[in-house]
Amino acid sequence: MATIKDNLQQVHARIHDACAAAQRPVQSVTLLAVSKTFDAQAVREAFDAGQRAFGENYVHEALAKIDALRDLQIEWHLIGPLQSNKTRTVAEAFDWVHSVERLKIAQRLSEQRPAQLPPLQLCLQVNISGEASKSGLAPAEVAEVAHAVAALPRVRLRGLMAIPEPAGDFAAQRAPHRALRELFDALRRDGLALDTLSMGMSADLEAAIAEGATLVRVGTAIFGTR
Repeated sequence: MATIKDNLQQVHARIHDACAAAQRPVQSVTLLAVSKTFDAQAVREAFDAGQRAFGENYVHEALAKIDALRDLQIEWHLIGPLQSNKTRTVAEAFDWVHSVERLKIAQRLSEQRPAQLPPLQLCLQVNISGEASKSGLAPAEVAEVAHAVAALPRVRLRGLMAIPEPAGDFAAQRAPHRALRELFDALRRDGLALDTLSMGMSADLEAAIAEGATLVRVGTAIFGTR
């Protein structure tokens, strides 16, 4: 049976091959291990295998792991929905938030980020496939919100995040990732200093890397099925 270390090696090999196919340096893509629903011991095992950045979906579950793993130098990313009543806790405990979908959330994170901590790194979540069931800003709303968030203190806008709807073949997988990259490129041309495209998961990381992903969020291929 494959261990978490074995799985991490396989995912890194996939990232390496995808970068080679896209003629990109492998260092241009960061792996975020999505540890939601897996316990602190699984995170520790991945850390021991060299993984440093971990993504969590549920604030309460994440806080228990953050507390249990304080002896490790982990970079914690919130990638799940964030409600207004949880912003203070998140501003105090996390390094990144990928799921900002309203200016109000970013403003609260800015106000509540402790002064002694580095700025909280933010991505705006975009509903790139226009699914009614998905969170995120509509593409047409992104520019206005991005400029407002970029002006806030104690936070730093790094880029965009999306969870496209699943697609069967490679070309269909590439299309929504391309749309997100084009939005990202437009914001950069408009003067925003963005460097992060958080897109691609276990099933479609190759397509995301082909379209410029700088951070892929992988859970199942590392930790197994939930």
